[in-house]
Amino acid sequence: MKTKYDVIRFILKCILIPAAAVIIILILNEPYREINDQKYMDTVKFTLLKDNPQQIEIANLGSSHGACDFVYDAITQRGYSCFNFANTSQSYNYDYAVLTEFGQNMTAGSVLFIPVSYFSFNNEVINSVEAESMSLRYYRFLSPDNIPDYDPYIDIVTNRLPILSAGKDILQLFPKLNTVLTAHAADNGINTEEFIRRAQERYSRHFDNKEEYFMPERIENLRDIIDYCKQNQITPVLITTPFSTYYNDLVSQDFLKEFYETVNTVASDTGVNYYDYSHDERFGANLEYFSDSDHLNETGAAYFMDIIWNETEELEKFH
Repeated sequence: MKTKYDVIRFILKCILIPAAAVIIILILNEPYREINDQKYMDTVKFTLLKDNPQQIEIANLGSSHGACDFVYDAITQRGYSCFNFANTSQSYNYDYAVLTEFGQNMTAGSVLFIPVSYFSFNNEVINSVEAESMSLRYYRFLSPDNIPDYDPYIDIVTNRLPILSAGKDILQLFPKLNTVLTAHAADNGINTEEFIRRAQERYSRHFDNKEEYFMPERIENLRDIIDYCKQNQITPVLITTPFSTYYNDLVSQDFLKEFYETVNTVASDTGVNYYDYSHDERFGANLEYFSDSDHLNETGAAYFMDIIWNETEELEKFH
């Protein structure tokens, strides 16, 4: 008889313990979902576009150079519909995925700027952990068919049960247990010496420990983007945004030679115009236009947008 009760208790434990774990996970999942959502604030614009489709006339793809440097306030005030499809560290394969998902919002005859940065034919991310972390955001707004290397499990833990991938972030549910300290530094402006130091950091991120600067698959991704544009009556424009002289001075002439050969070959083969502002003297040493060595601040971005509005022939039809 005792053996029978032992079996029953064992069965109950097998049922109740997992059930309790599931209940705890579900209880914690809802409040953690709000915390998790904060990590993906840069995807909100895509969710809004999905919920409220619009007819876009001028837009851009790109990584952080596109995200920071294309600010359309002045153009939208002229009555045109614009959109910034860029994301931090967004490579051409994800540019293509985003375009495939939202390209139907681009009007016939619209213009799409495709930033070409020094790291565009490689990956800006510096390791596999960062790459995986960056890829999670696309599960928030892309259809499974458009997500490169789609993984159903990642979809579940990103959108349904984020608590399963919380890691140390789960401590944010228990403030008294969270011992992480946040340091706040005063923003007193960046002097030249500090700017040079940060330029070296940016250069190291983009160039150090890269096995290959010009990956064939990234070049093909760029060609795919251009092909998509042409098939859908979108005018593609290749463009390199302004960099400071402190960043450019670190880049070797050998690299620049191969970089321009690669970009110009793609531009020539596809018949797409390429505008290069990387060494533009209007920016270069004028640090008041930069937030760091290769990203423009609000003032610089507004100035840059005014320049391309007046200097790119593809936008002339909107004047």
